[in-house]
Amino acid sequence: MKIRKITIASLLFTSLILARAVASDGVRLKDIASFGLKDDLQLIGYGLMVGLDGTGDSKSTIFTMQSLVNMMERMGLTLPADQVKVKNVAAVIVTAKLSSFSKIGAKIDCTVSSLGDASSLQGGMLLLTPLSAPDGAVYASAQGPVSIGGFNVQSTGGDKISENYALVGRIPGGAIVEKQAQPETDPEFITISLINPDFTTSQRLAGKINDAIEPGAALALDEGNVQLRIPGNFRTPGGLVDLVSRIESLEIVPDAVARVVINEKTGTIVAGEHVTLSAVALAHGNLKIQIEATPQVSQPAGFSGGQTVVTRDSYLNAEAEPARIINMEEKTEIGDLVEALNRIGATPRDIIAIFQALKLAGALRAELVIM
Repeated sequence: MKIRKITIASLLFTSLILARAVASDGVRLKDIASFGLKDDLQLIGYGLMVGLDGTGDSKSTIFTMQSLVNMMERMGLTLPADQVKVKNVAAVIVTAKLSSFSKIGAKIDCTVSSLGDASSLQGGMLLLTPLSAPDGAVYASAQGPVSIGGFNVQSTGGDKISENYALVGRIPGGAIVEKQAQPETDPEFITISLINPDFTTSQRLAGKINDAIEPGAALALDEGNVQLRIPGNFRTPGGLVDLVSRIESLEIVPDAVARVVINEKTGTIVAGEHVTLSAVALAHGNLKIQIEATPQVSQPAGFSGGQTVVTRDSYLNAEAEPARIINMEEKTEIGDLVEALNRIGATPRDIIAIFQALKLAGALRAELVIM
């Protein structure tokens, strides 16, 4: 009964996730790669928000007062900058992302962030603000009421009640596209880029496309990019859309590097699919671990055409006390080691230290990442 209590406490205390992918399950191409057909543009602009209920920038925010004076002069009203005293105006930075598929007149979302010392943007209205790309060209203009999804209230006695963050807000559909972004596309080729580059996955992707579209159409350029030659029957109006739709629905099994990720702060351990352990003997405090692997030769029957294969029978032994010994045969995966350690009450700190020692000894066949 005592051993059972220690085991359960250890399992509750240690957060262990074994991320083992099932080899037979494919992943859609659109979920692991992107197509070089669009070139998004980051837009930015400087503007003014009005209509704030006394929560705007103070007079000491010089650029806000100067911007207000300049705007009023363009409207035909001249004001001395040192005489302007308003609390319902705030200077903001407006940002947005413009897709190359967004046509002129389309509406896109934009984000508004306070630039001065305003206490809240709640209830504010953004005045017409041009949004430009890094090249200086204006691609959109933004205007409209800002939604911050919260509030910030302060009484005269100094009491303050706030909900969410009140200095950043969004204007859904608040920017209108005035100039379309032109992506740099090749009329004959499409580049497909993997989100997580891997040579094996890249090769599998090229083969899958060749089987589904046209032999020799796809070529793996490197670990992260596959070049697809657009077949002639898809070089028609609407043909490119049909081609991409077919390709992004293809399913492949992505490969991954064997990796163990450890978060020392939370005691979380995440192990990948291909993580294994080699023969090793390790002692940690009063805990002893021994993993043995014995070569075994598998000889095929005569005239069967088979090959002689060398296999290994593995033996794992972990003990913390003489009364708590766990023997495991033919197990060399990290999940089996962690399970054995949990059963004998090893703490997360013990497990993390053991993994680090296994890596230094060369017995952990995986990349070790410590957060």
